[in-house]
Amino acid sequence: MAQSRLEKIGTIFTRVQGLLRGGAMKTEDKPIWYDVYAAFPPKAEPRFDRPAPEVPVRNIFYAEDVVRAKLHKHNRPNETISLFDNKRSTQSQQFLQIYSNLKAQGALDEQRIYETALDFLAEQRQQSRLDATTEEPAVAGTDLDVETKSQLMSDFMEAGGQQDKFSSPPKERKKDSGVGINIGSLFKD
Repeated sequence: MAQSRLEKIGTIFTRVQGLLRGGAMKTEDKPIWYDVYAAFPPKAEPRFDRPAPEVPVRNIFYAEDVVRAKLHKHNRPNETISLFDNKRSTQSQQFLQIYSNLKAQGALDEQRIYETALDFLAEQRQQSRLDATTEEPAVAGTDLDVETKSQLMSDFMEAGGQQDKFSSPPKERKKDSGVGINIGSLFKD
């Protein structure tokens, strides 16, 4: 063997350099990054035993993160989200929009803004449910409430449209008519 594969002995650059010098690797087979690394070597050699830098990790929180966390802590989200649908906003996005509009008015304290935004969101969802049930036929024979039915129907209709867009026509399968093997009997004790 021309070189050791153990990462503790040298770096990837020194191992490739040794392979090139020893003739185990041709110059036309050398990696693309080799010439760049040779021209611009790093300030500190990338070795396994180099201590990690002591850089403090900053908390990245936005103002809406606190409100969203409070919303999800007190109210369980009960919607299905299609990642293909960029037109419809989620419940938390709608809530944050209502919350920021109320906060911009500045007439209420934080708790009252939160409660009012929840009320507005409930009214908005109720209105969208009523609109959805008048447009789409109801599902008969189920014990689901109206909210769940309308949400499931709209999600089903959207998923069907997305599936038609991304799927290809199914391939026809050929049946093997001459085979008379019962697979279930093969695995009996």
